[in-house]
Amino acid sequence: MKYSFLPILPLILILSVQAEDWPQYHGINSNRTTDEKIPNTDWDSKEPKKLWSAMTPTGFSSMILADGAAYTNISEEIDGIPSEVCISFDANTGETRWKANLDLWRVDNGGGNAGTRDNKGGDGPRTTPSYSDGKVYAYTSDMRLICLSAEDGNEVWSVEVIKSHKGRNIRWENAAAPLIEGDLVIVQGGGPGQSFLAFDKATGKIKWKSGDYLMTHATPIAADINQQRQILFFTQKGIVSINPKNGKELWMHKFPYKVSTAASAVVEDNIVYFAAGYGVGSTAIEIADDNSTEELWFLEGNKPVTNHWSTPLVKDGYLYGMFGFKEYGDGPLKCVELKTGKVMWEKSGYGPAGVCLAGDVLVCLGDRGQVTLVEANPKDYKELSRMDRVVKGKCWSSPIFADGKILIRSTEEAACLNLK
Repeated sequence: MKYSFLPILPLILILSVQAEDWPQYHGINSNRTTDEKIPNTDWDSKEPKKLWSAMTPTGFSSMILADGAAYTNISEEIDGIPSEVCISFDANTGETRWKANLDLWRVDNGGGNAGTRDNKGGDGPRTTPSYSDGKVYAYTSDMRLICLSAEDGNEVWSVEVIKSHKGRNIRWENAAAPLIEGDLVIVQGGGPGQSFLAFDKATGKIKWKSGDYLMTHATPIAADINQQRQILFFTQKGIVSINPKNGKELWMHKFPYKVSTAASAVVEDNIVYFAAGYGVGSTAIEIADDNSTEELWFLEGNKPVTNHWSTPLVKDGYLYGMFGFKEYGDGPLKCVELKTGKVMWEKSGYGPAGVCLAGDVLVCLGDRGQVTLVEANPKDYKELSRMDRVVKGKCWSSPIFADGKILIRSTEEAACLNLK
């Protein structure tokens, strides 16, 4: 198959990730958190300026930002063929820098078109690209892992996981983003003995492969647990921890699977939280120094605590995020005590989009395009600021905050708010 690349405005980039970047789906530290502070939380006194908006037709890929450019995945027709496309924008102007044709896009016309009566449709690519050292990495719906030049979108290398590693795709196809860990780009989805795959990010050569677990839609994360670096994969059997140096399994904790698991694990110290919709529920476990696991609590069902695909974050022992299942338009933002599963507070009216954390402030995106700033405080819900209808369309992606900017997108358009 021939892949065409469409350079538009090449730009020389600094080949390193800056402290104010958000270079992959869950952020630079896999925890949806940045140390960067929001300079303006009082939008009544000073409303943020919308720097730009741009068309992002279909899908639920989130934005990333690195070295002055923003990236996301969309779908559009190229030579009459529906295609999955990575698009790059200038982060300050919104001008399209380049587009790269990644793969065919087979329109599902299934669950991705759900939503409220007046805000539905837009099914499209679900996976978010990643950035590292002047390269962009995309893992397509059909499990094609591609490394692109961040300067012009040209392909550097690619691997077809289904063909080369006996990959096993799942219903609604891959939605997990590639994880950058040091010199590795890590994905799941291979066959027996190679469910977990680590490639040299510069060359695409396999560095290690391991495991025999069926994949889910959840993106793997990196974390330090008990002074040990680990990669956590959410599989159809449960959470599997892998040593990133060699691919060896450190521990595994079983968890039920039904239909789809899409939210990633969340880690604080040696406690790991994870959840799934479709009536499965949620749990938190504690990891001992010997890598044994102990369940702290388990709540079955879609209430009071579960995550459909939106991954929460944790701060000082409390989870914050969009909890619920198929509560389009009305799903609540909740604060949940990590060690007990107790709901501290909840505020309806968000739906299944997402959150990120900047200092002590939550940046929250509702599925109607509303953006709020909320204090990360377990005592009560305190909304600091709000902008409604920042974008048109349905938002089933997560917001990011980087370089003084909030970036969001919907099934129709992306937008950048300047908070400086």
